Amino acid sequence: MSAQADGFDAVVVGSGPNGLVGALRLAEAGARVLLVEANDRLGGGLRTEELTLPGFHHDVCATVVPLALASPAFRALSLDVGYRHPPVPAAHPLDGRDAALVLRSEGATAAGFGRDGAAWRASMGATARAGFPLVDTLLAPLDLPPTAPLAAVRYGALGALPATVTGRIFRDEPARAAFGGMAAHAILDLASPVTAGYGMLLGALAHSVGWPVVRGGTQALADALARRLRGRGAEIVTGCRVGDLGELPDAPITLLDLTPRQLLAVAGDRLPAGYRRRLERYRYGPGVFKVDYALDGPVPWTDPAVAAAGTVHLGGTFAEVAAAERAVARGRNPERPFVLGVQACVADPSRAPEGRHTFWAYCHVPHGCEEDRTAAIEAQIERFAPGFGDRVLARHVMGPAALEAHNANEVGGDINGGSGDWRQFVSRPVLARSPWRTPLPGVYLCSSSTPPGGGVHGMGGWTAAGQALGARP
Repeated sequence: MSAQADGFDAVVVGSGPNGLVGALRLAEAGARVLLVEANDRLGGGLRTEELTLPGFHHDVCATVVPLALASPAFRALSLDVGYRHPPVPAAHPLDGRDAALVLRSEGATAAGFGRDGAAWRASMGATARAGFPLVDTLLAPLDLPPTAPLAAVRYGALGALPATVTGRIFRDEPARAAFGGMAAHAILDLASPVTAGYGMLLGALAHSVGWPVVRGGTQALADALARRLRGRGAEIVTGCRVGDLGELPDAPITLLDLTPRQLLAVAGDRLPAGYRRRLERYRYGPGVFKVDYALDGPVPWTDPAVAAAGTVHLGGTFAEVAAAERAVARGRNPERPFVLGVQACVADPSRAPEGRHTFWAYCHVPHGCEEDRTAAIEAQIERFAPGFGDRVLARHVMGPAALEAHNANEVGGDINGGSGDWRQFVSRPVLARSPWRTPLPGVYLCSSSTPPGGGVHGMGGWTAAGQALGARP
C-alpha cells in the first residue's frame, strides 16, 4: 500500500456510493481519511465504461438515480452534478393498448389512469406529497424518533403489504401494471410483505424528484464525490485489494463498504463466534442478467409515447410480472421474464455518438445463475418494439458471475447487497440497534448490506460515519 503507515483518523475500504459518502462525511468533519479501493477505478456500482463500441458510454450498474436527489446524505452534500431528466420517468408497455405512463406530474399521471386516478393519488401521490420528511424516515429506518411518524404509518398501511394485495386498489390494467413494475424493483416475489412499499416509494419519487440520469454517466457522480474528498485532504489508493484488516494502517475509525461475505474474509478470525455465525446466515438475493446495447437509432416502440421514457418496464400485465418474479424467487427462470430497460440517451444524448443510442436491459435470475438470458430479454423487447434487433450495432452481456467479478459486492449477481425481504429489511446484516457497528473496536460496516439497503442514496456510509464520529473521544 502506497499510503503512509500512520497518521490517519479513518480508513475506508471500498468506493461505492456508501464508501465515498462515508469517507466524505468523515473528511468534512475534519478527519484525515484514507480511502482504499480494490479496482483501478472508483465508483463500485457507479462506474461508466465503453462496453460495446467507442463513443458509447454505458453505466455498468446504476443509471437512474432518484434516490441521489431524495437522500438526506446527498442533499446535505449538495454535489455539483449534472442531473438530466427524461420527459417521462417511466413507461410500462402493454399488448394491444397504450402504454401506462408515469409522469413527473402526479395529477397528469392520475388523469391518465382514468377511474384508477383516485387510488394512484391516495397511494403514490400521498407518498410523494409527504415529501422529504417521509423519505428521511424510510432511509433511516432505525432513527428514533422518526422524522415523519404519521406519514410513515399511513405509508406503512399499504406499503407493508405484498404488492399482490395492495395492487388490488387498482381496477384497470394500466395502473395495476405500472404499480407492479415499480414493485418488481424489490427483486422479490410480489406476494411477499413490504414489496408494495418498494413500488410506492419509487412511484412517489417519480413525482417528487423525478427519475434522472447523470450527464455523461453515473461515474460522474463518483468522480464528484472523489473530487470533494481529495479537496478535503483525503488520500485515495486504487488497485489495492485488502485481504486482511491487519494490512490497513492503524486508525481510530474503519469503515468497510463490504458485504458480510467480504467482512468474513477480511476479519473472520477476529470476530466473535456468535457474530460470525450471524453473518454466515446472511441471505443474498436473486441476481441480475444484463445486456448493454449500442444502437443505430432509438428503440422502435410500438407505442411512440414510450420513446420519451427514461425507464421502461417490459413485463406485460401485473399478473405476468408477478408470475415472473415468483419463478425467480423459487429458483427458476421464467420463459417471459420481467425486463427493466433504460434508454439513457432520451435524457442525456452525450452517452452516444450523434444520432445513435445506448440501451440496457436486465432481468432477474436465480442467485448465481449461469444460464444465458439474452434471447429471453430480447424476445420481451421485440414484443413491444418489433425490429429492435435490426437497430443493434453491438451488445455486451454480463451475467451474475461477470457482475460479481466487476464488483465483488454483487455476490451471485445480487445488486442490492442481500435480500431485501421483511426479515432483512432492518436486520442488515444482523438484528441490532446499531447494525453498522461491528464487535471490533472502531470498525463499522457501511455497504448496502446495512440499512436501508440497495440504491444510490449513500445512507449506509452516511449513518456509519455519523455513528463513528459520535463514538470518537
